[in-house]
Amino acid sequence: MAQVKQRKVKCVVPEWAQDAVWYQIFPERFRNGCPASNPRLSDITDHKVPGWKVTPWGRDWYAPDSWVKDHGHRYAIFARRYGGDLVGIIEKLDYLQELGVNALYLNPVFTARSMHKYDAATFHHVDPTFGPDRAGDLKALAAAQETEDPATWIWTAADRCLLDLIREVHARGMRIILDGVFNHTGREFFAFADILKRGRESRYADWFLIKKWNPDGSPVYDGWFGHHSLPEFNRTDDDLLPPVRQYVFDITRRWMDPDGDGDLSKGIDGWRLDVAFCVPHGFWRAWRKHVKSINPEAYVTAEIVADAREYVQGDQFDAVMNYMWLYPSVAYFRPQKRPLAMSTFKRRLDRLREAYPEPVTPVLQNLLDSHDVGRVVSMLENAELPIKDWEDYFHVARVKQSPTFRTRRPSPATWQALRQLVIFQMTYPGAPMLYYGTEVGMWGANDPDNRQPMLWDDIRYEPEAHGPGGQPLDTRTPRAPDHELFAFFQQAIRLRHDHIALRRGGFEWFATGRPRLLGLLRTHKKERILTLLNTSDKDIRYTSSPAGKDLWYTPGQRLKAGELTVPARGWQILAL
Repeated sequence: MAQVKQRKVKCVVPEWAQDAVWYQIFPERFRNGCPASNPRLSDITDHKVPGWKVTPWGRDWYAPDSWVKDHGHRYAIFARRYGGDLVGIIEKLDYLQELGVNALYLNPVFTARSMHKYDAATFHHVDPTFGPDRAGDLKALAAAQETEDPATWIWTAADRCLLDLIREVHARGMRIILDGVFNHTGREFFAFADILKRGRESRYADWFLIKKWNPDGSPVYDGWFGHHSLPEFNRTDDDLLPPVRQYVFDITRRWMDPDGDGDLSKGIDGWRLDVAFCVPHGFWRAWRKHVKSINPEAYVTAEIVADAREYVQGDQFDAVMNYMWLYPSVAYFRPQKRPLAMSTFKRRLDRLREAYPEPVTPVLQNLLDSHDVGRVVSMLENAELPIKDWEDYFHVARVKQSPTFRTRRPSPATWQALRQLVIFQMTYPGAPMLYYGTEVGMWGANDPDNRQPMLWDDIRYEPEAHGPGGQPLDTRTPRAPDHELFAFFQQAIRLRHDHIALRRGGFEWFATGRPRLLGLLRTHKKERILTLLNTSDKDIRYTSSPAGKDLWYTPGQRLKAGELTVPARGWQILAL
């Protein structure tokens, strides 16, 4: 057995985050709870698209839309809306509680034109199409004459729907965080829209990174990573510009302490920060102090897709979305004949734990997939492709760039590899994180295919009969929630909740002497739990196994030393 010494750095993370099992929701694609507030074409574009309408929830994802015409199939997929909203999330909280997750992360909910809403028009209002009264909210907002001053802000029905969701989440003993996008906005953002209207005379003329002004008064600017639709906020050497910073501070307080009375049960429990590596460190240090002054137990996590050690030293973020854990894990558990070697796998994870302060590791979001990468089961299906870092992982699943990426239903061997990976996720240090639909068998490539509508029992789904380009296929693959897979996820999550050693215990690799039998030991006081994962295609009779109590197949049954068989592509979990 070998242990890795983690760096002793003074940092404090939220106590509750060690016990979290996260569930990420892409609101527009989770559940349509209020069809009356479905988006209209005017909510998403100024272009005329004759015949455009909200897409039926169960429609074949790759099937061409009737209103495509000259726009092209890929444009149509991005222009689709299905009507998912916060009302639908509230409707399905019992489902999430039944699954066993206890912490929710919502992709952006603030007003924006895109389906993903990383192009905000405001940070202080929920999109009217996500609430129960779209028409009423638009009318109220048009009459409000708001500015960046919080004293001018109203509360819309959609805003209050978010507060209702927060209240319902907390009533179930769960937590909820929102996506904060503080590097850039959309062109419809109130301050940038004023610039487009008034030019350099706008009171917000210095809010954005504007390089120069055209003779007609329009701004010349660079958007985030070259995206003209995403103008970036202005900044000093190590901070956002003071008025921008103040606005972000104000909206932070609005959603964390909505009534301003210090009753934190009414507000969100923290934030996930988009493209955090693009925002100056000085801003994050000041913003963290602001967040913790409102709620010392708030959880702050960030999108960092590489080594994040400079961000988690106790002065910026509590954790990150742990993509660095995901890359080697998919490469190791993939069902192909030449997976990542166990020694390499262990070494990469050891280095990752060494890089971060000891309190950080238990609260890292160990994710299987997200809105930015291919669905995990499809990544496992295609895992013979290079998997080294973010560039590899991100681009191999983009069908526009990788036409050989297999987007169909994965093979039985791949589903079993997913189960193994989940067992590892639930027994390894860190907070497990699921992306909506993974628990019921959703597959797919990267954006936008990883953002398909959630599978529900009460919706009839057309079979998958078209390919990524809209072309008809010679087969029709049924689509429906996988109840057996859901039950597996329930059992795996319950196992983690039931054993404190899996949530807060120490960790060490358990040497098995077998090249494809991975062992990990978690220990907390007197509780010791051993997980053995057989990634070979043959059963392994492990004659050196210790005695223990079975925690998975026949829970409670006592297993004698040296009499353990680990099934091919299976596992054993023992309480020693």
